[in-house]
Amino acid sequence: MAEPRLQFTLHAEPRSTRGRSACRRLRRVGKLPGVMYGCKQQPVTLAFDAETLEQRLGHEAFYSHILKLIIDQGEEHSVVLKDLQRHPVNSRPIHIDLQRIDQHVPLTMRVPLHFLNEDRCTGVREDGGIVSHILTDVDVHCLPRDLPEFIAVDLAELALGQSLHLGDLQLPQGVQLHALLHGGDLTQPVVSVHLPRVSATAEEEAEQADTPEPAAETEDPAATT
Repeated sequence: MAEPRLQFTLHAEPRSTRGRSACRRLRRVGKLPGVMYGCKQQPVTLAFDAETLEQRLGHEAFYSHILKLIIDQGEEHSVVLKDLQRHPVNSRPIHIDLQRIDQHVPLTMRVPLHFLNEDRCTGVREDGGIVSHILTDVDVHCLPRDLPEFIAVDLAELALGQSLHLGDLQLPQGVQLHALLHGGDLTQPVVSVHLPRVSATAEEEAEQADTPEPAAETEDPAATT
């Protein structure tokens, strides 16, 4: 039985003040400024409890979910996270953008890749290879009801020297890769298995160990007479 999907509810209050100074004042009192837009409606500027929102941001699923937004404990909206600005030094969130969704209109969202059975991967278990994740997420295009939490990538049968590509991903019904709708490359690698690279120092040491020591030179008696 599939596990129930997580649900996230956000509470916000409208704000009438805008600009950098107003946003700084909000942050000083523990609020996070944000905006909601989309569906051909006017943007709404909002303020969130910063601590509560940071807790939500700690969940990977928060970034690829339909979120319930309640404004002033009454007005409800279905939204998705479209942009999150963080402080360049401490990485704390400083502004959040939410987009309204229409259940009948497809949307494009970035979802994570979950790599399964890495420890059972043929190339790792039998040949001592290592797994390289070339992509960790992909943009998908689908109706809101079909939005997946993640895309599973099974590595159990991946042999040494092999790769999985965008065209190999098993997508849920109703979900398409956004890149491929715009002429993307089906052969773009997603994950591969290869032998560990030996460091240059280790290679030099190995070469030195395999090279015989030169014979000691002896003095030619004829050269001294």
